[in-house]
Amino acid sequence: MLPGFTGTVKYDEPMNLHTTFKIGGPAAVFIEPDTAECLQLVCQTLDKEDAPFFVIGAGSNLVVSDDGLDCFVVSTQKISFISEETVTDTENMEASFLLHCGAGLSMDDAAKWCADKGLSGLEAFAGLPGTAGGALFMNARCYGVSVSDVLVSAAYLDSADGYRLKKYCFADGDWDYKKSPFQDSSKVIVSADFRVREGNPGEIAAECEEHIADRDKKGHFSHPSAGSVFKNNRAFGKPSGQIIDEAGLRGVQIGGAQIAPWHGNFIINTGSASAEDVRQLVDYVISVVKAKTGFVLESEIIFV
Repeated sequence: MLPGFTGTVKYDEPMNLHTTFKIGGPAAVFIEPDTAECLQLVCQTLDKEDAPFFVIGAGSNLVVSDDGLDCFVVSTQKISFISEETVTDTENMEASFLLHCGAGLSMDDAAKWCADKGLSGLEAFAGLPGTAGGALFMNARCYGVSVSDVLVSAAYLDSADGYRLKKYCFADGDWDYKKSPFQDSSKVIVSADFRVREGNPGEIAAECEEHIADRDKKGHFSHPSAGSVFKNNRAFGKPSGQIIDEAGLRGVQIGGAQIAPWHGNFIINTGSASAEDVRQLVDYVISVVKAKTGFVLESEIIFV
């Protein structure tokens, strides 16, 4: 055990316990640090030992191999602090708030915390199971609002500099639809700062509940899944789910993985789905849609 480390360490830990798809073989070593400082200690130690590792949050956008992961898996889920800080816009002297969120805090919890405090800005993310770190990495988008729309800054561990702690300040050019500057890199997100403002507590809570009810109506919580499977592409002229529906693919099933009978852009685990089932179904949808429309769908779920 590392001196100063607090948290949990498990061996041959089933990854189906740590993904919303409920799919995945065992991780050789599963480490869950209690604090941001312990997260940095773990990353620096593994880096010095040239030990391969993979960082996860809630696993809400992952399909982990049926064979598991022959490496260290580091979870940020216990790094779930949240606090607010009053800031003043020096140009118009209007007060707003900076919301400090640990990488492992679920966006749903952040939205509910804000609703209780009468702070507006994260309502669109109510009901989203992903963490602040995961949402930042993917630039999650819900009900017309992207994480980049409310992001001010983030703290991260820089893999290129011995996992030293650094600060990222939002720059518009770094972001696009479902794109962030943290993708295609080994940077480890530690926390995110979002801009929120005072609002009517009742109206904020009502909007949160409206989004949660809509997710429930659309079947987000009825089966294990990773939410939307394919990115929308404006060039196609319609959402990916509609394209898949029109291709006659609703309800198509391979093994235990099925395109949801109620939504073309959802793949659900009917109870026995394997990672290979999901991969084959994703590939099948891409091939059928391309053959019928010429469009090439892009998967947003990550196969690990």
